Amino acid sequence: MASQGEFAGAKPAAQARERERETWLVRHPAEWRQVGIVGAYLGLLALMFFAPAWRHPLPFVLACLLSFLNAVVIHNHMHRGIFHSHRLNLIWRGVLSFGALYPASANVPAHNLVHHHFADDGQPDWADPSHVAFRWHLLNLIHFPNIAGPNTFAGVGRWAQVTKQQGFVRQYVTELVVAFGLTGAALLYDFWGALLFIVLPQLYGARCILRINLIQHDATDPSSEWNHSRNFVGRWFNWIMCNNGYHTIHHNRAGLHWTELAEAHRREVAPHIEPRLDEPSMVLYLLRTFVLRPRRPVMRARAGGEAELLARTERRAAAEKQAAREQAGPEGAAA
Repeated sequence: MASQGEFAGAKPAAQARERERETWLVRHPAEWRQVGIVGAYLGLLALMFFAPAWRHPLPFVLACLLSFLNAVVIHNHMHRGIFHSHRLNLIWRGVLSFGALYPASANVPAHNLVHHHFADDGQPDWADPSHVAFRWHLLNLIHFPNIAGPNTFAGVGRWAQVTKQQGFVRQYVTELVVAFGLTGAALLYDFWGALLFIVLPQLYGARCILRINLIQHDATDPSSEWNHSRNFVGRWFNWIMCNNGYHTIHHNRAGLHWTELAEAHRREVAPHIEPRLDEPSMVLYLLRTFVLRPRRPVMRARAGGEAELLARTERRAAAEKQAAREQAGPEGAAA
């Protein structure tokens, strides 16, 4: 039976599909913001690499921040492809993979299928906050990518051996070759220039997107339908982050386009979620949680939440079908 949230979202979803048919090249006009983010990031890398006059701290810091946003675009793109053209979506994955120095397609098993469903298959999320356990919480934030990264890519390797998604392994390897091939060529051309002004920004973004798992889910209740994620609801923050601050509604309704998350959060999540999980500012949260209070917050579970996991397993099956359609393109969608 469809939930009330699904009925409430039916009309906006139909309107979104109508907008998709009316746009040129991209499925939604707002996608040009994401294209602009990636274009600015890669352009800045090129300037720092080829024009030594740009090799200064300010462009470097900006490149690191844009690298993180490149990883955010990977997240959005792997949920809903940006372009109408399936081929162009696959090419775009290669571009994004170079920017992050890891295959964008790794998000399909690691994020779409595993992270979105926590431990409902009996195994922990590859990027579960419990994988780090220092008493000084700042060390958990610093060390988390060293655990979550290897866990994720080991899990992706296992999943690739058994998946029935046609073309996944071929696309994954293609992205791997593009990411490391272009980076390797840059290192051969100018080792120190590439290491400092391409590789370090790439790694910064890749590691920070892993840390987001800890920031958004530590000291939450994964068994709850509403309190499993922390949200950052600042308006300007979400404009820059393409609404990735609204994490609860994204988990509950992963098929929503990112432009719909703010309204859906206000309509469906805000009346139910614990107020402490709606943070107005990520910067203030990071300072308060990891600097001013060195001890880790306590995880709070809500009694009776386990029954709600049934709905989440159903959503997992739907996510697997959606991922297969995105991988196969129009032919798979028609089937």
